[in-house]
Amino acid sequence: MQHISDRIHRLRENENLEEAARAVLKHLGELKRPYLTAVEEKLLRVLELETML
Repeated sequence: MQHISDRIHRLRENENLEEAARAVLKHLGELKRPYLTAVEEKLLRVLELETML
């Protein structure tokens, strides 16, 4: 759970994130379970990859 939270927090610190990306991160951060579904994990990975470019 902490690992997911850390990943989301790092992405939220990016000032260049688009509004849609912020909305996805907000949703992922509000989940009450300690894991991500396969689709949620893919979304998070895509956002991480996009911020590395």
